[in-house]
Amino acid sequence: MKEMTKELLKTAKNVRLNSNYLRTIKILAKKYFNTEEVRIFGSRINLNKKGGDIDIYIRTSKKENILISKIAFLRDFEKQHGEQKVDLIVETSINKDKKIYKVARNEGVRI
Repeated sequence: MKEMTKELLKTAKNVRLNSNYLRTIKILAKKYFNTEEVRIFGSRINLNKKGGDIDIYIRTSKKENILISKIAFLRDFEKQHGEQKVDLIVETSINKDKKIYKVARNEGVRI
């Protein structure tokens, strides 16, 4: 956990989210999608902007209950950080051809 905190503090300098938000996202991604592949993309990676929704990309090998996992992730995130606009996209082997996933992988900041 201490190692995760050091890494997230470094990442927090590249995105407009503090390390507590990033830690929550990482933990929930692992819990609901059993993955370490998580990226923040969109307006939150532009350090010159203010506000904006939180765009989260997760890649997982999980194939079942993706919608249920997304709802649980978003519910737990809201419990910890309050109501916010969060766009959570989840790439699986079944839906991997969407353009938004390529954008998130190429432009997003890995956390």
